[in-house]
Amino acid sequence: MLIILSGGGTGGSVAPLLAIAQEISATSPLRGVRGSAREQSETSGKKQYANSALQTRTSECEFLFIGTKKGIPEKELVAMASIPYQAIFSGKLRRYFDWQNFLAPIFILLGFLQSIFVVKKNKPAAIISCGGFVAVPLIWAGWLFKVPIFIHQQDIIPGLANKLMAPFAKKITVSFEKNLNDYPADKTILTGNPFRAEILNGNKKGAAQKFQLEENLPTLLVLGGGTGAQKINELIFALAPKLTKFCQIIHLIGRGRRLTINNQQSTISRYHPYEFLAQEMPDVFAAADLVISRAGMGVLTELSVLGKPAVIIPMPDSHQEINAQYFADKKAVILLNEKQITPDNLLEQIRELIFSVDKRSVLSLNISKLSAPDAAQKIAKIILENI
Repeated sequence: MLIILSGGGTGGSVAPLLAIAQEISATSPLRGVRGSAREQSETSGKKQYANSALQTRTSECEFLFIGTKKGIPEKELVAMASIPYQAIFSGKLRRYFDWQNFLAPIFILLGFLQSIFVVKKNKPAAIISCGGFVAVPLIWAGWLFKVPIFIHQQDIIPGLANKLMAPFAKKITVSFEKNLNDYPADKTILTGNPFRAEILNGNKKGAAQKFQLEENLPTLLVLGGGTGAQKINELIFALAPKLTKFCQIIHLIGRGRRLTINNQQSTISRYHPYEFLAQEMPDVFAAADLVISRAGMGVLTELSVLGKPAVIIPMPDSHQEINAQYFADKKAVILLNEKQITPDNLLEQIRELIFSVDKRSVLSLNISKLSAPDAAQKIAKIILENI
């Protein structure tokens, strides 16, 4: 049995697909031998998870990932899961004026023709998407060949891609109760947002060795998404000399952005910039006492499952602001507006949280309440029951 996974543009729509794939594979007839992904996580201690549950190409179920031609973050994540990756043309329809909107229909048509070939050749048992315009022509092609379609809605506000795919879906799973009103009631199910179970296997001591961290010094983790966040980078670059007086920093700056670090910043003790980390992320999360991040639903889900206190700076004028506001309303994160933030007020916010165990504990407790630890299991069960 082969199942096609599709999404991308960033790693945000890829991680939940891989989590679902883990559970589908683990819920196959081999389950009695291997156990579910969550059971593996609970019993494997500190063992490397990627060698077991991520090995999804079993004799019972195989996966093929369809993504974008330029999708570097998703290609690396998919490769880690030992899943074949195939790229097709992708055109994004923007809800505002952009000259690229004139070219998008051409790329969508090319992607649709490629998708027909992919579906006809592979004869998948199902197609699963968590969003991303690359999946739209594939879903349409799958529907033509009567392949069961499954859509997962991560964000609080449905994206245009999911809206275009939803009419063709057999079942739609959603992360939040509010999303039940966004899709037809007869095929929409609340599950929560899935996450990769290996993030639960982080080793704080392992991170200290890998990243040369000082044992008794608080660790600040800064995330800007797979491609980085220029404004957050600039703020942390400016603050690094002051921040490293009372904490150490692991900073994911994004692909191709290392050149923006000048010589002074790159030699600062206790400051550790990296363009991208993948397999190391469980250990990085385990080491973090405080996280600064964008507000993609993937990272918010992982923060909630791990109970990590966080300062959230969403991408301006995007769906991330709605995601972040929901978490802020639950007093689960500290929300800052990128357009209003300054180095001084960010420094003060970080200092206040680093030196207050009580404030971090409250954030940790509140964000933990928003987690859905069995989301991937629920979605896998729904898919397998409807193939």
